[in-house]
This record gives sequence, C-alpha cells and structure tokens, in this order.
Amino acid sequence: MHDYIDLAKKNGIALLNIGQCQFCGANTKRGVHECLDIFNLVFQEIDFSNVENHIYRFLIVDAHTLQHPEIHGRWNNHFHLSRLHLIFEYGIKWTYKLSPKLSDYLNKYKIHKQDEYLTPPELLKRGNITTTDIKAKSTNETDCKDLIKKWALEVYQNWNGHHDIVDNIAKGFLERNS
Repeated sequence: MHDYIDLAKKNGIALLNIGQCQFCGANTKRGVHECLDIFNLVFQEIDFSNVENHIYRFLIVDAHTLQHPEIHGRWNNHFHLSRLHLIFEYGIKWTYKLSPKLSDYLNKYKIHKQDEYLTPPELLKRGNITTTDIKAKSTNETDCKDLIKKWALEVYQNWNGHHDIVDNIAKGFLERNS
C-alpha cells in the first residue's frame, strides 16, 4: 500500500509542511502532516469501544478521507461517499462486517465503470469542520459525538454532485446484501 506522500506525488500534489492543512483548512502549524497526525494519533484516544459508538469511527474515517482525497486512491471516494450515503440516506447502522461487503460490491461495480471518477469539491470547500475542531472537543464525549456527526454530514453534503452515483451504488449494495 502506498503512503499518503507517494499518493500525493502520484496525483501531482506538493504537500505543504507549514500552516493550515491545504486540503481541509484545519488550523495546523505543519499542514496536512499535522492533520494526519491528529487523525492517526489523537482520534485513537477517543473511546469507541461501545458498540453504539462504532458509527462515529466510520464517520471520522469517511469525513477525513473525503476532505483529503488527493492523498488516497481514486476508488476511496466511491467507498467513503457510498458508506456515508448508506448511513445518512438509508439509515444503515454500519458495522465492521459491512465494510468488506461494500468493498467487494465496489470491486465488481468498478469493472464496468473504469472511466467513472468522483471529482472532489474545491480545496478548502469540503466542509468547514476539521480535525482540529474534533480534537478540541475530544475530551467531552457528547460534544465530540455531535460534532463528528455534523462533520461527516457537512462533508457528505459538499460532495452532493455525486449523490446520484453513490445512490446507485447503495441500491446495488443493499439489493445484493439484503
């Protein structure tokens, strides 16, 4: 698996080492590198061990990935936007066992859609809530959970130009896994 620096380079993106995150606008001092550190290290400290709280882990991953698509593989957008669509539009109570099923469905789907791309919204226009906002609320479970849900919904809404595509994916996934 490529790391995010390799993927950015492959996508023709020069990663900035200072200032705010160049993708989401998080109030960082080391750019996207600090944004990813917050995602990888600070968010691991949030307790999602309760089964009811697992949904917030998925929302965090999806929101962050969709705010930073230039450092992920191209089909990640389909996966994460489809998962948010299934959660928000179909009320699916996402579990860990559903992620490989969605991935398997997308593997079959993309065979016939090789030219399909989900073009990201403009930089810094993928939602106003960022990792630093979540980090600031991470010590208060209720506030943190509320903000995570708002973050994911905001990011999801900013990708609205592709909701028709992910709705077709969601319907196919649900039909196959009902």
